[in-house]
Amino acid sequence: MKKPIVFMFSGQGSQFYQMGKELFNQCPIFHSWMVKMDDIIKEQTGMSVIKELYGSKEKWERFDRTFFTHPAIFMVEYALAQVLLDRGIVPDYVLGTSLGEYTAAAVAGVIRVKAAIECLLTQAALLEEYCINSGMLAIVYDPKLYYENPVLFKNIEFAALNYDSHFVVAGESESLAKISDFLKDKEIIHQLLPVSFGFHSSYIDAIQAKYTSFLAKMSFHKPVFPFISSLNGEQLTELPLNYFWDVVRKPILFQKAIWQLEKKHECIYLDLGPSGSLANFVKNNLECNSGSQYYPIITLFNQELKNLRRIEALFNDCP
Repeated sequence: MKKPIVFMFSGQGSQFYQMGKELFNQCPIFHSWMVKMDDIIKEQTGMSVIKELYGSKEKWERFDRTFFTHPAIFMVEYALAQVLLDRGIVPDYVLGTSLGEYTAAAVAGVIRVKAAIECLLTQAALLEEYCINSGMLAIVYDPKLYYENPVLFKNIEFAALNYDSHFVVAGESESLAKISDFLKDKEIIHQLLPVSFGFHSSYIDAIQAKYTSFLAKMSFHKPVFPFISSLNGEQLTELPLNYFWDVVRKPILFQKAIWQLEKKHECIYLDLGPSGSLANFVKNNLECNSGSQYYPIITLFNQELKNLRRIEALFNDCP
């Protein structure tokens, strides 16, 4: 029996300038979908995400303007999913984290592409208008650190658990700077994420009423591919009311989602996010005797066409 294929989609913090540029230049389907989605955004805002994403900025420059990063992440992930589908690589499950849940839902037919883009643009506009600047910090350490140290739990909020030694917190910039100093003193690896708001925390609560009111007017459908939620780790046959608010406000439980899949199958996890971070998270969640496989496609190292060919070869070699 073949291993189930899991399409994975990451969220805010995984983006960078020039992500997917090699695919954009050399893969017609990816290019076509990027242009289609950019046209939708230009109709609504008069602005081009493609121009911002593939302009003169270098990949190492901070890319954190939510107006652009929200749709850019979605566009790159959705266009890459269409490339795989066109090549006969079809998911048995879709799994998103945070903003990536929008891409998972669009790929699974829960929401149409134009509606998903409208949701993200609306959310970005509300965040920029009503929320104070805040941020997120990834910490490579046992999550007990958060609960056992008042300097953490009294100043910041727990936002995500990705694996046993990787979690994310959210807070105001001043608080995050204090936490960073604390972590440096203890020689704990940490990284400030390229975001302008503290997602998965009370720092975005100012938009809840307006955003959920907007979502109430949208139409959603049952997923055509099994949909795994990073909110509770379970498979959903129908998305609850306000799900698309909850995925950016409540903590991410990516680890639980992977564990639930691993209880059922050995899987092939394909990371369709911009940075390959979810493939790394999967690696760190698997038991040492697991036969599951994990593959990134887009990374910071300009290997996306090579990685794509490797994945195609993997499935072409399967009986």
